[in-house]
Amino acid sequence: LMDPYVPPEGDARLSSLSRDGLRQQVQKLRQSAASQLANFWGKSENLWGEKQEFLGEKQEFVGKSRNYFNKQKLHSLVTERCYPDMVRGNRYRTIRWRFLESLEAPRVVHVRCDSVMNRGNLYGQVTVRMHSRQILAIYDRFGRLMCGGEEVPRDVLEYIVFERYLVNPFGTWRVHGKIVPEWAPPKDPIVK
Repeated sequence: LMDPYVPPEGDARLSSLSRDGLRQQVQKLRQSAASQLANFWGKSENLWGEKQEFLGEKQEFVGKSRNYFNKQKLHSLVTERCYPDMVRGNRYRTIRWRFLESLEAPRVVHVRCDSVMNRGNLYGQVTVRMHSRQILAIYDRFGRLMCGGEEVPRDVLEYIVFERYLVNPFGTWRVHGKIVPEWAPPKDPIVK
């Protein structure tokens, strides 16, 4: 990640009179200024038009892929950095996932544009805040439930980083990573 986004802790803001609150506001101001600058360059090249279409395609693909694994389709939706993290440890497991609804509309919270290796290689990264309701159940190779459940929906708050090679006019936004805040509650332990 070029400049990882630091999500503010919870919805409640710290008091601007305290040291931590002042530090949080200064950091937010810096991040929003850098995002505005990167957003200006992206809009001048007409690069942001496909973002909403890609988010819909991602949700549709993952929702339909409950019963099979399409390696080529997954490679087209995620970057080379993200692919091993997504498939590691899932070889003999069955994953049942359903997207139920968006509790809030996906919102862009962080935009970065930077050149890699030389000035001609421009990459753009967009961090999107997604608050949705989902169902996830993970079964081991013998069909025993390891994590989650198929009956209980959960509210999920995620910060997903999408990346695009900006030089290619036909390039698509792909998932590059996920930001897990320090204040996020720990995951449920896997039942063995």
